[in-house]
Amino acid sequence: MNATPTRGLVLGKFLPPHLGHLRLVRFAAAMVDHLDVVVGTLAAEPIPGALRAEWMTELCPNAAVHHLDEELPASPLEHPDFWTLWKSSLLGCIGEPPTHVFASESYGAELARVLGATFVPLSRPSTPSDGPFPISGTELRRKPWVHWEHLPDVVRPHFLRRIHVVGPESVGKSTLAAGLADRFETVWAPEYARTWLTREGAPMKGDVAAVTLEDMVAIARGHTASVQSLERSANRRLFVDTDVLGSTLWSEMLLGSVPRELTELAAAEQPDLTLLLDVDVPFVQDSIRYLPDQRKAFFDAYEALLRAAERPYTVLRGGFEERFASAVLAVQNLPEPEPLP
Repeated sequence: MNATPTRGLVLGKFLPPHLGHLRLVRFAAAMVDHLDVVVGTLAAEPIPGALRAEWMTELCPNAAVHHLDEELPASPLEHPDFWTLWKSSLLGCIGEPPTHVFASESYGAELARVLGATFVPLSRPSTPSDGPFPISGTELRRKPWVHWEHLPDVVRPHFLRRIHVVGPESVGKSTLAAGLADRFETVWAPEYARTWLTREGAPMKGDVAAVTLEDMVAIARGHTASVQSLERSANRRLFVDTDVLGSTLWSEMLLGSVPRELTELAAAEQPDLTLLLDVDVPFVQDSIRYLPDQRKAFFDAYEALLRAAERPYTVLRGGFEERFASAVLAVQNLPEPEPLP
């Protein structure tokens, strides 16, 4: 005779998810036949509930993740029917009652009793010597950069600072982006336009007339995807060589129009800081550098776009060492993510 399948429940706000949460989920999944993970959220919380549920769905492939977004009381002191409300909502969310409730906090015992389940505790280490992940969600929300190593890679982009390095042709953008990434021990996203325009068999190398609106869209899509592909690998900061806002300017200058998709992708960019490089360095020609005589006009137009988009920016001038020092200072002055309540 087959034993009744066991069903586990892990409930949390996951604000945000951290490695301690994942340890609990993996522990629970190893002990039951089926595991439900419920992400309980409130509309007023600082990280959208749908995003947290999306994170947990990716992080917990062996569990059924549910998003419970009802405005339920946060503690028994807030409502006399606290446990009744939570029982009804949880069972409505997961469908079948759990046989086991897993938690690292004391509420788990009462929740299990209310649901008629067995409580299975998992202690949370209090110091590094006690075991892995000695961090609470409260402490992580207060100082996410201090506890960066406890954030899963899917969560890290939420707390990332993005710094764009932009400007006209041949002003040292790539060199500066690479140098800053090395200085701050992180990664940088190269300019995708160069990758696209020099791809094998590309017909438009060095030929302005051969660049099309379709190329501009492909460049913008590729740039956006390239940045996104690096976000989880970045260490607190991500440096980006050029941006889609610049692609809209190139599209206007080279082709006289800007496809709607470029405008939409540029509007979706959210740099925390843009470093705009001036043209006070010599121009060095290569096969895909266009309009060398219009660098100053390009710089002025770029600065106007940054102002219109209300993007915070710093202009960098002088030789490389001077620019690099100014850039480092600007990045250091960029505040860390604000503590979450």
